[in-house]
Amino acid sequence: MAQLQGDERRRYVARMFTRIAGRYDLMNSVMTLGMHHRWRRDVAEQATRGLEGLALDVAAGTGDLTQALGAQDRVVRAVGVDLLPVMLQRARKKARWRSEEQVRFVVGDALHLPFPDDTFACAATAFGLRNMPDIPAALQEMVRVVRPGGTVVTLEIVPLDSNRRMAPLLRAYFRYFIPWLGAFIAGDREAYTYLPASVDRFPSPDVLAGMMEAAGLGSVSYKLTGVRMIAIHRGTKVI
Repeated sequence: MAQLQGDERRRYVARMFTRIAGRYDLMNSVMTLGMHHRWRRDVAEQATRGLEGLALDVAAGTGDLTQALGAQDRVVRAVGVDLLPVMLQRARKKARWRSEEQVRFVVGDALHLPFPDDTFACAATAFGLRNMPDIPAALQEMVRVVRPGGTVVTLEIVPLDSNRRMAPLLRAYFRYFIPWLGAFIAGDREAYTYLPASVDRFPSPDVLAGMMEAAGLGSVSYKLTGVRMIAIHRGTKVI
């Protein structure tokens, strides 16, 4: 599953998220004890700090980060892009009290974003990079559509060895409890077996920082939160 590459991985992930779309938000809240909302607000604040203009949420899913970006004072409009219409249908429903002048959702591929160069003040993604068939290409696309001096911010689960003291407990939580929870709540054990497998194969925080630099970002930094299993990376597009 997590070992799949290219188009095969893209198709597998698309089918998986289509199946679990109806319980996606509930599972996120249960798995993180609701902390994912705070992490997304932190990402939105870091992405927009000192900037004004359009904000982009890549792999927007059901739109929580898009709305967090749109709530920032200097954001003119937040745009959420995702490959799956079924996820964006839920995002639009959740954001129905906002006008399209504030928040807009667009179907699109993170590896071929449907926007011109230098369009956005910032771009962010939450729990999306792990599912990309090509992480460097996804980062390059985010950098491409951000204007010089703008920011790119990512939120991801990092390999569990980042917290060596708690690694055995976290590994048991991810490998055994999360799949059971996925079967119980979402009716899809396979989808939530994919999660720990994808975490194990994801780059370490230092390696991801290097990928961001290679994509054209400077001043790359990151912080670990959530018992050091969540990383928020931030970089600025080199002028």
